[in-house]
Amino acid sequence: MNAKINRRNFLRGSGALIALPGLASMNYKANAGTKRKSTRAPKRAIFISMGFGVTQETWFPDLTQKGSNYTLPLGLKPLAKHKSDFTVVQGCRHEHHFGAHNGSTNWLTGANRYAIPGQNMSNSISLDQVITHQVGHHTRFSSLPLVGDDDFNGGHGPGLSLSWDQKGKPIGGIKDPVQVFHKLFSADDMPLEQRQVAIAENRSVLDTVFKDAKRVQRGLSIDDNEKLDEYFQGIRDIEIRLKKDEDWLTVPKAKAPLIEPQFGLKGKDEIEMIYKLMTAALQTDSTRAITYQLPVGTLLQSIDAGFSPHTVSHYAPGPRMEASQKRDKANTQLLAGLIDQLKRTKEADGTSLFDNTTVVFGGGIRSIHYIENVPTLITGRGSNLKLGHNLVLPEHTPLCNVWLTLLQGMGIKADSHGDSTGIIKELQA
Repeated sequence: MNAKINRRNFLRGSGALIALPGLASMNYKANAGTKRKSTRAPKRAIFISMGFGVTQETWFPDLTQKGSNYTLPLGLKPLAKHKSDFTVVQGCRHEHHFGAHNGSTNWLTGANRYAIPGQNMSNSISLDQVITHQVGHHTRFSSLPLVGDDDFNGGHGPGLSLSWDQKGKPIGGIKDPVQVFHKLFSADDMPLEQRQVAIAENRSVLDTVFKDAKRVQRGLSIDDNEKLDEYFQGIRDIEIRLKKDEDWLTVPKAKAPLIEPQFGLKGKDEIEMIYKLMTAALQTDSTRAITYQLPVGTLLQSIDAGFSPHTVSHYAPGPRMEASQKRDKANTQLLAGLIDQLKRTKEADGTSLFDNTTVVFGGGIRSIHYIENVPTLITGRGSNLKLGHNLVLPEHTPLCNVWLTLLQGMGIKADSHGDSTGIIKELQA
């Protein structure tokens, strides 16, 4: 049998192989990066966080100007031509916020850091990974966690992304545009046979480790068994990754719809290139869930703002506030560029990436140490949400209610997320 045929595309019946029909999800996988015929475009999501907040006086629309007839504040002016295509959601927060200096640690999770007795740091699954668990099997990369090349990573540690797995463990991110490009589009250097052998060896090692761990399990205390269960989950996660590697072993990577970026991009140039790579990743259906922790320190340097991210976040009238506003303007200019790209990139069914993608731009703090009314901007039509509005919700509305509404709008099966209490009907289109 041709080694390129995925065994999941066939069923055995009466001693013969019966080919499955050409399903849309298989068509997307088999033809990643090529023009697809009569297939319905999938839903995708991008989550972008700036970590250190915004200039509250000039980023948020006036609370009294609810609905579509509101005046764009200074910080959102670069988005003027897209005003009917994004909504600002106000009034939300996380009840159990990790604290301002933890940036966006639980921005996409809504978790209580003290949920586990005896631990002062606990998290849960992030929004993008909820999506990934239901749609990630369709694409080569289940998700794409990205991190700005920055020493001031929004309160995270170096290399940590916005993404957290189902056990609440951090997921590392890719932080260089060149690395992102090669991960998405460069062919594997290792010959096929060697990659097959490597997967088989890794699976053999896992089998041995699993058997040994099972023997150790006998006679352990309840606490030790719980720890061992986490260990087993880690083994299962590796098995899933190996299975995915095996499934895609003979499927060539998509052809890059852009040229390889140059080395050393920082700040504004880096963000602009990452947005192009995001668009390319979605265009080729290489992934359907992306997170990006924006660089703040290098962005400030690239626009000659002259202060550190923490200093800017603690602004006061004068040069620091001006630097904060300058950062906000740069971020919304770049976001406008991303929206432009999504709108002009067409799908096989005649729609655009914008029609099938949800983009959330925001963070876990408003500014300084304020964690009420956190910045939340939603654009894209991938979740069937109401766009073009200044949506003012009651104070302390769980941000996870927004996340749950988004999930259900994408068609993701979810009854709750984090500390959600229900969907937001006013946000539904």
